[in-house]
Amino acid sequence: MSFRDDNEEGRGDLRKPFLHTGSWYRMSSRQSSMLGSSQAIRDSSISVVACVLIVALGPIQFGFTSGYSSPTQASIMKDLGLTVSEFSLFGSLSNVGAMVGAISSGQIAEYIGRKGSLMIAAIPNVIGWLAISFAKDSSFLYMGRLLEGFGVGIISYTVPVYIAEIAPQNLRGALGSVNQLSVTIGIMLAYLLGLFVEWRILAVLGILPCTILIPGLFFIPESPRWLAKMGMTEDFESSLQVLRGFDTDITVEVNEIKRAVASTSRRTTIRFAELKRKRYWFPLMVGIGLLILQQLSGINGVLFYSSNIFATAGVKDSNVATFGVGAIQVIATGVTTWLADRAGRRLLLIVSASGMTISLLIVAVSFFVKGFAPEDSSLYSFLGILSVVGVVAMVVAFSLGMGPIPWIIMSEILPVNIKGLAGSIATLANWLTSFLITMTANLLLNWSTGGTFIIYMVVSAFTLAFVSLWVPETRGRTLEEIQSSFR
Repeated sequence: MSFRDDNEEGRGDLRKPFLHTGSWYRMSSRQSSMLGSSQAIRDSSISVVACVLIVALGPIQFGFTSGYSSPTQASIMKDLGLTVSEFSLFGSLSNVGAMVGAISSGQIAEYIGRKGSLMIAAIPNVIGWLAISFAKDSSFLYMGRLLEGFGVGIISYTVPVYIAEIAPQNLRGALGSVNQLSVTIGIMLAYLLGLFVEWRILAVLGILPCTILIPGLFFIPESPRWLAKMGMTEDFESSLQVLRGFDTDITVEVNEIKRAVASTSRRTTIRFAELKRKRYWFPLMVGIGLLILQQLSGINGVLFYSSNIFATAGVKDSNVATFGVGAIQVIATGVTTWLADRAGRRLLLIVSASGMTISLLIVAVSFFVKGFAPEDSSLYSFLGILSVVGVVAMVVAFSLGMGPIPWIIMSEILPVNIKGLAGSIATLANWLTSFLITMTANLLLNWSTGGTFIIYMVVSAFTLAFVSLWVPETRGRTLEEIQSSFR
């Protein structure tokens, strides 16, 4: 029985992927000269990087949503008459929407493809930003935030999975880090633009990433591994060929993917009971654990309310300081993009968790001691500076590992036949935890700034132990090799 026949058995109800664009690249290397710059399209890195840059517009939208609440808090509360609790609800509603998006993200990406799910994610984002920009009361504000969150929940799962599935193994870490790099760029842009434009205009500007993403999706190939799983052999090989270059021999990689797909269940769904098998529960435990701990470290609380944190620390222009943090985060994540395939995922996680633990301890001690120092003393000023340095160091340490790496590992270790279900569970866990952190951060900071950072420090210390004990190294291995190692 052929590969196509074997994988299409029992799958007659499956449709071709939404936004299927196989025809434009289904050509031989001889015909590729019709594209104009044949040398450029034959360079495997250029082909893959172009695809990554297009889908990276999704995480930029993700970051813009996350960063929006920090520079706009005071003006939105004043214009619409919101209380601190009401604005905290607004800030956290994106996480509620993201949880709904996360629940459906895996199945959407499995049934209509990675590109189709990104199209579905882009549309509510655009509508959500428009609702916020025209809001006259809290109801439209909340509705817009929920719609944004729904789109972001799908994006947060689909983009790292798509990148992992199209990237060659020697570039997978670097390209996978682009996902988080784009998130940080989105956050920085929200901080920067928030210094110059009022909150309604800032919401309109939030539409731009998705309005560019939508047409861009028509010009990139679907994930070859997803096409293979769907039994679309011709499209799968064509997609892989354009990603690796028309002059590249893809025989070995094609055979590896065929074997991996053939060895998995022919059913497109898997029962929850089957997740008890070690080949499933261990990678799922690692993926969920990392994504929960990523949020429990308090990073979203720090980023969402960084302006208030810096104001508490005594910084006069807290919004400018917040933008500085956003810029530093972009630089640190950019360094991770370079290091991910050199130092390895596990080492970066260990360094990141260690740095966060130390930084958060410094911030906590600074705020505790500051409470006993006279406001006009040099010690008070020094402790304010020290707390700001600690927050910046925490963001840098997070960006070096705990920011990008959990998403990379999640997309690498989940077996192909449970990726939809398991990925949805892991992404849902991340967003549920993010909601809890975002909802409680403002309240905790009002209770005790030092105490809040102590809680986050304990979590970071536990993260260090978790990574040391259970997280495997995935650098330099194909997705098929990583997933087969759990059997």
